[in-house]
Amino acid sequence: MLRCHTPPQCARAPLRHHGRWESPPAAAPAVVVRCARGAPQVSGIEAASPGHAAVTAALAKAEGGDARPSLAERLRLGNLLEDGLSYKESFIVRCYEVGINKTATVETIANLLQEVGCNHAQSVGFSTDGFATTTTMRKLGLIWVTNRMHIEIYKYPAWGDFVEIETWCQEDGRIGTRRDWILKDLANGEVIGRATSKWVMMNQNTRRLQRVSDDVRDEVFMHCPKAPRLAFPEENNGSLKKIPNLSDPAEYSRLGLVPRRADLDMNQHVNNVTYIGWVLESIPQDIIDTHELQTITLDYRRECQQDDIVDSLTCIEEGEEKSMNGSASAAAPHKEERQQFLHCLRFAANGHEINRGRTVWRKLAR
Repeated sequence: MLRCHTPPQCARAPLRHHGRWESPPAAAPAVVVRCARGAPQVSGIEAASPGHAAVTAALAKAEGGDARPSLAERLRLGNLLEDGLSYKESFIVRCYEVGINKTATVETIANLLQEVGCNHAQSVGFSTDGFATTTTMRKLGLIWVTNRMHIEIYKYPAWGDFVEIETWCQEDGRIGTRRDWILKDLANGEVIGRATSKWVMMNQNTRRLQRVSDDVRDEVFMHCPKAPRLAFPEENNGSLKKIPNLSDPAEYSRLGLVPRRADLDMNQHVNNVTYIGWVLESIPQDIIDTHELQTITLDYRRECQQDDIVDSLTCIEEGEEKSMNGSASAAAPHKEERQQFLHCLRFAANGHEINRGRTVWRKLAR
């Protein structure tokens, strides 16, 4: 079974802090931000466009609801693009979102990916309950669950940097869909990361996977590019690489991890970003001290709930060289710049696999 959590859609409000707008750094381009009604609000980035507001109003009117854009829609720094098939939103990196390297953590990046995906889904009229369900899905008790997540970061943004994220979704076989993202440094337009994910449909009550029906397909894919558009168009790219089972015993481990209440999503299951943190808990400290995470791929296999106890296991991926003393960072010189690991999260009680993953680490530039 796959683990259930909030789909590529969830959780953060940009540029407002304690009820006030924050000014962007001097390096940010000076573009007037306009709300859906067209009134200038602050210097910084362009917010929800009139076209986005019109789409929202039309969808609300069609469903017999309030045709006025919500306050969040007017203040959010995001909008559908002209063709209505993708969505862009900009964020500032907060001080509490950076780690020991003074740059955004991979958990911060993953949270932003969920947030922009959720806002995209809401902007085209999907459910605002946080699960991006269509009208037919809600009637049938269906939800989205993630199958795979793949994130590559080429340059981590620092505290105060502005990040622009574009996202779109499209069909992926008869039982699934995929969502892709491209991350850019808003100051110079440089692509600093890419990500892709695969999703399947599950019956919320039976917990069984279900084929995407024609009705749901029509509701979802009318908002998707007709021609394939991939964040990773390269052949044999890392997002397609199979993750082998981790051999036992693991070289590194962190045992007895317990979900906190704050780790649960709106479906009362552990959120996918928590899994990323758990995977990193068993990375050897010498790698944390000398490298930074470049790529993470996770395959979700089982759901994890509040009462579960989890073990995090890690080993150097086969083919990666290591020294006689087993230290990953003391590998042969030509391997020092890049280290690759396999991961497994499993239930401590019965050893069943929850999640398997792969990480690639690059040497820190000091």
